[in-house]
Amino acid sequence: MSAEGGTLNTAGYIQHHLTNLQVCAEAAKVDGHCTGFWTFHLDTLLVSGVLGLLVFGLMAWAASKATAGVPGKLQNFIEMVVSLVDQQVKDTFHGKSALVTPLAITIFVWVFTMNAMDLIPVDFLPFVTQKITGNEHLPFKFVPTTDPNLTFAMSISVFFIMLGMNLKVKGVGGFLHEVFTAPFGAKLAPVNLIFRIVEDIAKPISLALRLFGNMYAGEMVFILIALLGLYQLPLALPWELFHILIITLQAFVFMMLTIVYMSMAAESH
Repeated sequence: MSAEGGTLNTAGYIQHHLTNLQVCAEAAKVDGHCTGFWTFHLDTLLVSGVLGLLVFGLMAWAASKATAGVPGKLQNFIEMVVSLVDQQVKDTFHGKSALVTPLAITIFVWVFTMNAMDLIPVDFLPFVTQKITGNEHLPFKFVPTTDPNLTFAMSISVFFIMLGMNLKVKGVGGFLHEVFTAPFGAKLAPVNLIFRIVEDIAKPISLALRLFGNMYAGEMVFILIALLGLYQLPLALPWELFHILIITLQAFVFMMLTIVYMSMAAESH
């Protein structure tokens, strides 16, 4: 699969790394390629699902083994992460909800874990997958957050939870009153409605595109560095160290914006 090995040229190498493993019905295929809405990115679903099971299974196991005495290294680390997120929720969300803290912890840990897959050398896991399957041209992306389908699925889920929070806290009447009267008063209800629609639609779009754009750009840089052959060594390590900051920051930003959206939903104008 290496571009230096001659099996793929530079353009083919880049295209291969940016192509998802797709599954769809025969009716959705054109010239053997999946097209249309009902196309599933199997690699995104598998990697995100496996990472979720591993990391949250580990956290559940650590919680079951937790002691009131001197904590072990794993328990201490998990408690530190949970305390960090819980403090951010307390500082930002001023309503009453048992959902926000678990939601924030889930988002931060899961997004960080998926982002961290970008730190693995770009050719290593695809090479292992191709050897296991025997298909040297099998596309398989191992960084789920570089797939906009996943980032939009997460942001849309947050959006619907936000709407549910609005209705739970304010009721249907209170929510509609806010939509039609804020910020310009009842006399400009149509303008208020347009502003609210634009504001609410912008939230999941910006949430999804911010995470996708940053992770996709980081993955592209790793691919371009890999094309340099022996010259990649002095560049790969500095970029990988810098990328640790990026993957952490993006997980934190996604989590914080979610908390802010929940806080806005729980408060009235």
